[in-house]
Amino acid sequence: MALLQNAKGKVEVANGESVQEAAKELGVTFGCRKGVCGACVVEVLEGMENLSTKSGNEESFDLRATDRMMCQCSATGGEVTIK
Repeated sequence: MALLQNAKGKVEVANGESVQEAAKELGVTFGCRKGVCGACVVEVLEGMENLSTKSGNEESFDLRATDRMMCQCSATGGEVTIK
């Protein structure tokens, strides 16, 4: 199991599963949910290594090294803290 957390709380995510629903529970805003709009971009404060590699959609957004689109990544284990 992985753990996605922010100042609002903590939500468990099964390894290999999308973090989208957990992020939604933590108050992350979503738009298209397909990696096109960028509404769900968050800063990863800790645990970037516990997320899947960046998708092509994320790469095309030219995100900062600490940013991820919550609709595009999955948990690989451990803890991930987002802002």
